[in-house]
Amino acid sequence: MSKRVRGFETGAELRSAGPVRAAAGPRAAAIIGVISDTHGLLRPEALAALRGSDYIIHAGDIGDPTILSRLGEIAPVIAICGNIDRGARAPKVPVTNVLEVGGVSIYVLHNLAELDLKPEAAGFAGVVSGHSHVPNQEMKNGVLYFNPGSAGPRRFRLPVTIGRLRLCDGKVLGEMVEIVPGQS
Repeated sequence: MSKRVRGFETGAELRSAGPVRAAAGPRAAAIIGVISDTHGLLRPEALAALRGSDYIIHAGDIGDPTILSRLGEIAPVIAICGNIDRGARAPKVPVTNVLEVGGVSIYVLHNLAELDLKPEAAGFAGVVSGHSHVPNQEMKNGVLYFNPGSAGPRRFRLPVTIGRLRLCDGKVLGEMVEIVPGQS
């Protein structure tokens, strides 16, 4: 199975590709680790929490392109750029991306305020975003909107978190995982 994603291929040259499509059937279960706003800091606790993922989504503000390579050692990475991912050292990833697994499609962008489509009309089961550093999930019109919060440097009094999406029987279920720095 190819590990291609739009704009990033783990362990290979950068190339443009379509959405990631898994070979699994429509009733297959998958675990998708979700991380965002690392801002150049990939905590060992975050890596430990993402182990066992079938795919990893990085929802932007990566900060250091080597983070994508390290995540790619765990599972195929679907990444998008955030508002800090600019300049010569910025990772070469798209602004939006799509992950399809077992007939379930998830749309990924950094800032939810910039969503320019109706996910339910486009057939997406989930929308993953970052940017706010606030972990949040809610269902709207049958679509799971999921923000894993921030796994990078602590901001304000917000927790350091990642998320997990579980795909099963055509549904997307989310959970937040608080990372306790220094306890991997």
